Amino acid sequence: MTQADHMAEVADSLSDPPADRKGVFGWIMFDAAMQPWFTLVTTFVFGPYVVSALAASPAEGQALWGYAAGFAGLTIALLSPPLGAIADAAGPRKPWIALLGLIMAICAIGLWFAEPRVPYGLTLALILFAVGTVAAEMAGVFNNAMMPTLVPADRLGRLSAHGWAAGYCAAVVTILIAIGLLVGSPETGRTILGLEPLFGLDASAREGDRAVGPFTAIWFAVLVLPLMVFTPDRPTMMPMSQAIGQGLADLREGLAALRGEKPLTTFLIAHMIYADGLVALFAFGGIYGTGVFGWTITEVGLFGILLTITGTIGALIGGPLEDKVGAKPVILTSLGVLTLASLSVVSLSAETMFFVIPVSPADGLFATTPEKLYLVLGGLMGAAAGPLQASSRALLARLAPPHARARTFGLFALSGKVTSFVGPWAVATVTALTMDQRAGISVLILFFVAGGALLLQVRVRERAM
Repeated sequence: MTQADHMAEVADSLSDPPADRKGVFGWIMFDAAMQPWFTLVTTFVFGPYVVSALAASPAEGQALWGYAAGFAGLTIALLSPPLGAIADAAGPRKPWIALLGLIMAICAIGLWFAEPRVPYGLTLALILFAVGTVAAEMAGVFNNAMMPTLVPADRLGRLSAHGWAAGYCAAVVTILIAIGLLVGSPETGRTILGLEPLFGLDASAREGDRAVGPFTAIWFAVLVLPLMVFTPDRPTMMPMSQAIGQGLADLREGLAALRGEKPLTTFLIAHMIYADGLVALFAFGGIYGTGVFGWTITEVGLFGILLTITGTIGALIGGPLEDKVGAKPVILTSLGVLTLASLSVVSLSAETMFFVIPVSPADGLFATTPEKLYLVLGGLMGAAAGPLQASSRALLARLAPPHARARTFGLFALSGKVTSFVGPWAVATVTALTMDQRAGISVLILFFVAGGALLLQVRVRERAM
């Protein structure tokens, strides 16, 4: 018996029984705890702030944000598999979540200092965004690896969906707090609710936009506590010094073993492709509206609420549906919706819709027809993204070997990130070359189509948990 086989038996013997309700609740709350980083920082508040207040132009801002997101994706691709393998060997996952969450929180607090009209503001914002994204995504790797030990196999779809739904609900709440209480219009000095920003935040200095960073850190620190207190974790299996060597050896064996896991390997490659498009789509959603339609924080925030509401509905519907019909049909349907919606989005501009139909200018909230269509299409994208992510995570949990779950979720993160720099960098490069945001976004359609075509070849069979 090899040392890896022995470790497999040890891991199986230490597998936790399904967690109680408090333990499951704690795991679900992780998605809610981490959500403001992706919602407020990446997509709907701080990202558009970088484009409108720190960059020289919207096109330059979209390009630089894409390069930063791409650098983060490349770093995650390099770190996820070895760290996941080391965690498999060592045992517990919560210490890793705590450390990576702390790094994310420090980066979030630092965003406050990315001020306009200072020479280092743009550089600081991009560096903190990249490092914080690496930490947030890596924490998710270890949180995901806990899934199969918490509930029976036939409830994985619901568990994953409830996690995503909790994240989307947190997104709605945090966006409402941000645009209703913190972020004031530079023109009026008041929030969307007509209130002066809390804590005397100066709207002209964009302090509300920057305050979402510290708010994200505080939100995470509070909502991650149920996971740390109630959710069961694996016991320590070996000292960290020994786990590093064992984990790296297991990783090499795991990569070699993929040759005998054709469905898992094919799925990981398909996920690599379509997740790349999804990551870039999220990174540029609010930025796109800011640059193409000239949206203020009010429009971007309301757009974000719409996406999170439809995403919540999609995740809640997709989870039980995945348990009944399987993950593959849910994922393929979601990719089809994303492809058609993305194609329609790039056909819109402030002056035209469907590329050639002219529209009359109008003043007011979402006043033009292209803006209204963008809202509808964004809602469809949110509804498709929820079940796509939840079903992908649940499918991976079913395909993962029981003794190598964290390592396999590290490979899952690798498949979602190893080329994730390609999507943002492709958007950034095309945008920089054409100085057209629509041209940059159009390249994402290829990722959805190619990922779906490869997923069609995956034969899904249940694996004993």
